[in-house]
Amino acid sequence: MRKIIDKSLESLLIFLMAFLVLDVLWQVMSRYILASPSSVTDELAGFLLIWVGLLGAAYVSGCNQHLAIDLLMQNIRPERQQKLQLFIFFIVFIFALTVLIIGGGWLVYTRFYLNVTSASLQLNMGYVYLVLPISGLLTAYYAIDNAIRLFRSSTNSTM
Repeated sequence: MRKIIDKSLESLLIFLMAFLVLDVLWQVMSRYILASPSSVTDELAGFLLIWVGLLGAAYVSGCNQHLAIDLLMQNIRPERQQKLQLFIFFIVFIFALTVLIIGGGWLVYTRFYLNVTSASLQLNMGYVYLVLPISGLLTAYYAIDNAIRLFRSSTNSTM
C-alpha cells in the first residue's frame, strides 16, 4: 500500500511541478515577448504552488526527510531516541488531524457552501483548498505508518 501511495504522489508532484513551470514560462513569454500578459497564469501559478507545497510536505514527511531540528535527538541516549521519535510521529499526526484534516475540511466546506470563486479563473476556491485535507490524510497516514515501522524495527532488533 505504501509503495502505491508513494509512487502516485511522486507522479502527481512531477505533473504539478511540470505544469507550474509551463504556466510560469507562458506568463513570462506573454508578458515580455507578446506584451500582453495573461491574467489567469498568475493566479494558476499561485494555486499550483499551494498544491505542490502541501503535497510535497506530505511526501517528504513520509520519507522522514522533512526539515527538522534534531539537536535533542542527537543528545539523548539511544534507548530514548525511539520514544522521542514516536512522540514526534504522534505530534505530527495530531497536527495533521486537527489543522489539515478538520480545519482544512471545514475551509473546503465553507468555500463550496458560500460559492467563493477566484477572480481570474472563476474556479471555486473549495477545489484549491481541497489539498489541505488531502495532504492531512497523507501526512497522518505516513505518521502512523512510520510509527509502526519504527516499532516493528525495534521489536525485531530486541529479539
